[in-house]
Amino acid sequence: MRYDVVIIGAGVAGLYAAIGLPKHLKVLILSKSHPWECNTYYAQGGVTTAYDTEDIELHVSDTLEAGAGMCDKQAVQMMSEQSQEVIEDLIGRGFLFDTDANGNLLYTQEAAHSRSRILHAGGDATGRYLHHFLLHQNPHPMLCNATVTDLLIEDNRCCGVEVYTEGARKLIYADNVIIASGGVGSLYEYHTNSSFISADIHGICLEKGIKLESMEMMQFHPTVFVSGSGARKLLLTEALRGEGAWIVDENGYRFLYEYDERGEMAPRDIVSRAIFDYKQRTSSQVYISCAHFDKEYFQNRFPNIFKALRDLGYNLPQDRVPISPAFHYAIGGIKSDLEGRVPNYDGLYVVGEAACTGVHGANRLASNSLLEGLVFGRRASESILSSIPSHCRQIFELSSEPLEMVGDKEKKDALRRLMWDKVSIVRTQEGLNEALRLIEEMLSSKVGRLLKLRLLSARAIVQSALNRHESIGVHYRISS
Repeated sequence: MRYDVVIIGAGVAGLYAAIGLPKHLKVLILSKSHPWECNTYYAQGGVTTAYDTEDIELHVSDTLEAGAGMCDKQAVQMMSEQSQEVIEDLIGRGFLFDTDANGNLLYTQEAAHSRSRILHAGGDATGRYLHHFLLHQNPHPMLCNATVTDLLIEDNRCCGVEVYTEGARKLIYADNVIIASGGVGSLYEYHTNSSFISADIHGICLEKGIKLESMEMMQFHPTVFVSGSGARKLLLTEALRGEGAWIVDENGYRFLYEYDERGEMAPRDIVSRAIFDYKQRTSSQVYISCAHFDKEYFQNRFPNIFKALRDLGYNLPQDRVPISPAFHYAIGGIKSDLEGRVPNYDGLYVVGEAACTGVHGANRLASNSLLEGLVFGRRASESILSSIPSHCRQIFELSSEPLEMVGDKEKKDALRRLMWDKVSIVRTQEGLNEALRLIEEMLSSKVGRLLKLRLLSARAIVQSALNRHESIGVHYRISS
């Protein structure tokens, strides 16, 4: 099988890249599971956009400040300048953001934003609505239940992928490959990600010598309902706090002001660490309180949170809901340029959460993620259309390395606990060294390829965390 473009991943970045590629091209989208089982589907808050041209400068400033001085300003500037274009394109294609009774777009505010500039759809179901819309806009075929097990590389050119699908490995050749596979959520015991987001492609890139960047920068969402079975936990969108929800202890005390004068509106890294520290220091449970919301407004504005927690026995907005931080977003990833290209590798692109574009720095500003996926997904497809394709000469052979081995599941679970305990919100030299030692032990044992790729990615995160001795943004180190 040979294609003009293969896209790995069916989230917002991959799908928006796909709809930018005309039908006459032979394009194939690969989905690791069902197409809706991706992080886009679970995104609640919304899509950031510069409110108007005058707001671009302030949006850039807010993003740079949240990123703690580590953002690529050129990338941030470009993303903000193109934000209104992609929003207008979506609306022009028929996507419906939430509006008031007069048809005016509704904007909300989230932590570390200086003003309301976040568009939403379906109340708290923006990702779900946007994902459904892009799936229907996509004109190209999709292969589901297809796990990419290798990239086909010849002389620094990507020639396609090896996939496992329908019980067998297959080679799919392509002039261009777009990686849009998401982040690393399943490496952690508690996370808000799709269970199929497991850092496989990051591991493959490490094998090939493809550069990963800022892998120590892993963002933890402060308000997550972590009770219940299953690794993926229920996210409680930052828009709750943006519209006035409080973080309180068992006595109703708003302790966040002890840590930052902005309280609930401080950036995610500060709020997550504050909750983590306060719980450890006081042994108090921490809650999100929405009691001062009007019930009808809350039910209409946050319908999915309302229904999900009602099914769990909570009566919102009256009841307080226990919360904890959980892993949420990989800021670091596969290095890319402003066109979504992977430097030094022809025909290889990376967009969305899998990429490290530099726009998030050391801490992602709330709701910039869907915007990044849209902007860079479009830029990648435009780059492909403007480039002259070249073909690979080599014929590749299927790998015989076993994908899974006996004992992999137990080691996978141990890895998830290890990453949560030693490489999460607060890190120590001792803990990182122990994590590295145990990961190396697992890598030296007999493991299947899929677990090996996870371990390679986890090791990269730990090594990056060890290499950065100072605390900055989401990377927070204390003495052992």
